[in-house]
Amino acid sequence: MNPPIDPRIRQRRVAVRRGAGRRRLRWLLVAVTVIALVIGGVALLHTSIFRSKVVVVTGPHPHTATAAIVAAAGLVRPVPLIDLNTGAAGQSVETLPYIATAQVSRHWPDGVSIAVTERTVVATMSGPATAWSLVDETGRTLAAQPTRPPATVQLVVDTATGPLVPPPVGRTLPPSADPGLTVAASLPAAFADQVTTVTVAPDATVDLALNSGLTVELGTATDLAAKYEDVAAIIAHASLRGKKVIDVTVPDAPAVG
Repeated sequence: MNPPIDPRIRQRRVAVRRGAGRRRLRWLLVAVTVIALVIGGVALLHTSIFRSKVVVVTGPHPHTATAAIVAAAGLVRPVPLIDLNTGAAGQSVETLPYIATAQVSRHWPDGVSIAVTERTVVATMSGPATAWSLVDETGRTLAAQPTRPPATVQLVVDTATGPLVPPPVGRTLPPSADPGLTVAASLPAAFADQVTTVTVAPDATVDLALNSGLTVELGTATDLAAKYEDVAAIIAHASLRGKKVIDVTVPDAPAVG
């Protein structure tokens, strides 16, 4: 038989158990309250008060309709700001042909801003079929139209099987076009308006056709600053009557023939 327990000890044990129970109850009540607040907060954030009712597109985008940008971001209809994946929305906007960058930001309680920059046309290419394609310095096709835009440089990329046909809108030229794109994007003001065609040969060397009938042989797309200086100096100061070629394949040692 167990020895009798002192009533005072028994009362103390009972009090301890009751205190522990009350503490557990308090923690349970706190947990339930927190969960209720979280659920209520999430529900509140999904009400119309916190939906994307005001969408603003900033940054010049003359070639891309604002409605197209908003649609690409998935914001044609108001969505809860809490559910908006700003990174994914920005990436979606950047799939539009002319859009270079897109930064999507929330503005509580009901606003979203989309800051965009557009790509710049550096050259045109013949094709596909009878169309003319506009490309930027990365080789991305931005648009295709029936006529060649005025005052634009034509890019021709020769391959072993013939001239390269530009890809569909939104797609990018292969690396074989890179030397020509580099040149087209970097032509200096000194003679850029005289260049009608940039041609890339299968060996990756680049020639320029000038509106005067002259051909400029640049060679590889390296040391371009020095080569451009040679070309500008020759055009400005040399007698070019009867000449057909300006050879600057070797920087600082140009030849005219």
